[in-house]
Amino acid sequence: MQPKGNYVTKSARISSKTAKQQPLGGKTNRQTAIFSLAGDDAVLPFAVESLSARGRAVQLGPALDRLIKRHNYPEPVAATLAEAVVLAALLGSSLKFQGKFILQTQTDGAVNLIVCDYAAPAAPDAPAAIRAYARFDAAKLAQLTTAKALSQADLLGKGSLALTLDQGPHMQLYQGIVALEGTGLGEAAHQYFAQSEQIPTKIRLATALLSTRNAAGDWQAARRGGGVLVQYLPQGSHEARQTADKPGKTGSTEEAGPQSAQDKWRETEILAATIEDAELTDPQLPVEQLLYRLFHQQGVRIFPPQKLEEKCSCSREKLFHILAGFSEEERQMSLEDGKIQVKCEFCSAVYAFSPDEFSKSAATKTK
Repeated sequence: MQPKGNYVTKSARISSKTAKQQPLGGKTNRQTAIFSLAGDDAVLPFAVESLSARGRAVQLGPALDRLIKRHNYPEPVAATLAEAVVLAALLGSSLKFQGKFILQTQTDGAVNLIVCDYAAPAAPDAPAAIRAYARFDAAKLAQLTTAKALSQADLLGKGSLALTLDQGPHMQLYQGIVALEGTGLGEAAHQYFAQSEQIPTKIRLATALLSTRNAAGDWQAARRGGGVLVQYLPQGSHEARQTADKPGKTGSTEEAGPQSAQDKWRETEILAATIEDAELTDPQLPVEQLLYRLFHQQGVRIFPPQKLEEKCSCSREKLFHILAGFSEEERQMSLEDGKIQVKCEFCSAVYAFSPDEFSKSAATKTK
């Protein structure tokens, strides 16, 4: 059976104005055509079948920039949170159901808490939603910045990284926890996959603050992030079947080759290790071209991208219902200048409530 799919070839022309896709490179005699780019704020699944490797690549631009700018964090905190968002996008986009993926760190370092929420799309063509925030100790951060050049491990310190799958109401939570012991987020994620999932995994993460011109022609700083996650998933494994079953793509049997499983994964690791930070954050280098650079000799198949948007799920109605569950005495203790003010830590939105709102709501319910 002739496999269908999108291989990237060097001679393939790339356009962002058409939805027609075509293979990107490798060992194929298929005719090349124009295909659309995933673009910024999208996760692109891919497969390198000759190496039994599958993965996802992402470039975050405007969505990440908006998310970070909501908080006005110091640069070391902003960069660490941005990298956590990239990791959450790579891991959360593997969800096959409507639910949430939550990445959370709790440590004794200067950046002592990070929370990233990835909400799966509500409909097939809808974007996934991502939000995040961090907490930091300003005194510890100042002490670190005056002492030496900062690494992410220095900022995080020691603690734990928790990865949680929330499948919705009436469903059991699944959580994996790995220690953060003088390591960064990428290293901790590697440990998680080695210990909990036992899947050979390579992750590359990067973030950068770049200067760009806005619509008025003025220079401004814009946050970007990028990442690649690749895993050894032989054809026939559950994860590989899920990738192969994507609409319009191939579920064909992998061709037999002379390489052993160890050789295949070693080659994949070596290739992934050559990715430079600047390649992951370069707005002029689409992920499709990056994947071609990595795997043009082996052949890489791409699948429909999952778009992302920076969106918070907080609302006045949700917070009202939470506060309505408090006793009147508890609400009175929360008053400031006659109002109860609540700030969402994810998006920095501030909501104000008067005590009368809760009294009227209670009176309405008793009628």
